[in-house]
Amino acid sequence: MNDTLNAFKWGKRTYVMGIINVTPDSFSGDGLLAERDVPGRALEQAQQFKESGVDIIDVGAESTRPGAMPIGEEEELERLLPVVQSLVEAGLGIPISLDTYKSAVASAALEAGADWINDIWGFKADPRMADVARSSNAPVILMHNRSQPVTQQLVDQLSCYPLGTDYQDLLKDVKRELLQSVAIAHAAGVQDNMIILDPGIGFGKTVEQNRLLITRLDEIRALGYPVLLGPSRKSFIGKTLDLPPEQRLEGTLAAAGVGILRGADIIRVHDVEVMVRFTRMMDAIIHETAAH
Repeated sequence: MNDTLNAFKWGKRTYVMGIINVTPDSFSGDGLLAERDVPGRALEQAQQFKESGVDIIDVGAESTRPGAMPIGEEEELERLLPVVQSLVEAGLGIPISLDTYKSAVASAALEAGADWINDIWGFKADPRMADVARSSNAPVILMHNRSQPVTQQLVDQLSCYPLGTDYQDLLKDVKRELLQSVAIAHAAGVQDNMIILDPGIGFGKTVEQNRLLITRLDEIRALGYPVLLGPSRKSFIGKTLDLPPEQRLEGTLAAAGVGILRGADIIRVHDVEVMVRFTRMMDAIIHETAAH
């Protein structure tokens, strides 16, 4: 039984998820694949995250930046499994989340000792993913996504779902489409207490839509599930401030701060040390002050 969620007290504090990109083409410039001894370098990064106070480590082996070419299951596993095995063998005591939408990849990595599934397509791209989550009893992050698929396989699988930034009503549409993912999870037997929602900042939204979604994140939280927010270094920050990815820390902090005020439970970031300090201060003001 996967009990990694037992330590999480939703609504009591903000949790930080640190990103480890096992890719050569991450939009943020922090992909590890070009380096020697990728598992060793990933472990070093994970240990730094732990020392900084990270709560979850999210490992991804396929870039999801706009225009990035998808990779096959075999290549994704070749990148991902050695890193997962290295982190598991190190016994970090921190949940390891898998940033993948492919059921075969998730299944193999969970068997290797990973803990969570973080599916950017919310179980819509691979109908078998929900069954993997249920059979492994893994917590799942279901993300909202209206990005344009690159491969024909994804185009075919997502053909019955709306794509692009032409929303009739942004919040209503995002909530309805997130609940479609929840329904897929329920149909496979995934329990409510294993589900986390992600509004998908940067995935099929304009700059203005991303900003509006953050300011109204409480409406996503009102659906009754913990909420993950992932604004880190995203292009809506770059376009707002006219800055490259490596200079978007302040913008990330601003977006995270508003998100926390609106009910975000988890902030997914590249800059872990700074975000841990930031969320601890936010929590001290919001939660600890409220308790007195």
